[in-house]
Amino acid sequence: MIAYEQEDIIAAISTPSGSGGIGIVRLSGEGSIELADRLFSGKKKLTQKPSHTISYGKIMDGDKVIDEVLVSVMRAPHTYTCEDVVEINCHGGPYVTHKVLETVLKHGARAARAGEFTKRAFLNGRIDLTQAEAVIDLIQSPTEYAREMAVTQLGGKLKETVTALRSDVIDMIASLEAVIDYPEYDVEEETYEDILRKSETLLEKMKQLLAGADEGRILREGIKTVILGKPNVGKSSLLNFLLDEERAIVTDIPGTTRDTLEEMVNLSGIPMKLVDTAGIRETADQVEQIGVARSKAHAKEADLILLLLDASRPLEEEDREIFAFLEGKKAIVLLNKTDLPQVLTMEMVKEALPRNCTVLPVSILDGAGMEPFLAELKRLFFHGEIRPDQTMLQNTRQKEVLERAIAALERVKTSIGEKMPEDFLSMDLQEVSSILGEITGDAASEEIIDRIFTKFCLGK
Repeated sequence: MIAYEQEDIIAAISTPSGSGGIGIVRLSGEGSIELADRLFSGKKKLTQKPSHTISYGKIMDGDKVIDEVLVSVMRAPHTYTCEDVVEINCHGGPYVTHKVLETVLKHGARAARAGEFTKRAFLNGRIDLTQAEAVIDLIQSPTEYAREMAVTQLGGKLKETVTALRSDVIDMIASLEAVIDYPEYDVEEETYEDILRKSETLLEKMKQLLAGADEGRILREGIKTVILGKPNVGKSSLLNFLLDEERAIVTDIPGTTRDTLEEMVNLSGIPMKLVDTAGIRETADQVEQIGVARSKAHAKEADLILLLLDASRPLEEEDREIFAFLEGKKAIVLLNKTDLPQVLTMEMVKEALPRNCTVLPVSILDGAGMEPFLAELKRLFFHGEIRPDQTMLQNTRQKEVLERAIAALERVKTSIGEKMPEDFLSMDLQEVSSILGEITGDAASEEIIDRIFTKFCLGK
């Protein structure tokens, strides 16, 4: 951010658009309280009020009353941004809230960019980059597990973990620098062994953190789950059952679903992006062909494939062709319609499958067999009990950075094995430290920081 822009007073509406009980216009920056005071008419001037107090009055534009309001005054540094902050609580209609903002902008503030309040909190050192990312995760939490994870990371748990890893790296650099600065002491062999041992310990810690990355992403973004099967096996019925609503049309006519349907569902705390697909089969219908093609494309991108088979019908060539989509994917095979006379058994299915998959008997009609399905879901994606209160990487950016740090530390081990000079090892370790700093923001580029904050909503 350009220096003079950090000195600006910024303002934005911090409540959702639409009608409501209140709307909040937030200001931040040096001079915010004085600016609000010029617009405020009350018993006492805002500049004379203690920090973290609220005052009743009116917002005025000259002699014109804009609205009756409650104004909160919060003085630096004990605020969200570490700057003076004012929050004008006005009536929540869309026009009046925008009118209050318009008046504030008219008298010297500028419109805040998306995420700029949180960005100032980061730039002013109140939070690190992982905590900033946790803010948006908390706002967008799709489930209770996701909310708990965001609260944990907002409290700084990931920051503490990464800072400790970086501290270990810096300790190793210090040991090497001592050897470089004082070559008369013959401790080279001892130092190499010490650095190797510490590198292996550090790698283990980093790999353990990386192992939980997918769990964090799933709790935050959901499992992209594609429901596959030939026509009329119960795919749309499964979607409706999991959503607990009649979202998809269900008939006995094969090919009723001709396009994909996507819905988000909270399944016992696990967020799932469900994709109901057109039945995969050979068809002359041009529209259905497009639906089948889309089904195949979604299957390639899925985190999980739910393959439905009809227990009242024998395996057909169409079923066997769909088996190919299970290769390289986490999959659960659901043997549906167990409430009908069974022609297809679990043993038959397991023998026909090209790989070892969990096969579960279910009856979507009456909900039988869904508890084992949930248990298998947790087994596939979570290492034991779901623990959103533990340290987890929150997103793909953090995962990719940690993977780079691990690769750099592996190069350090290689250099030790090749007996490279100490200054080379020190440079390699400095690279590891710098990469880890990208997670917390200590060494992240301005471009990365800007990209993160543009994902925020206005007013936050």
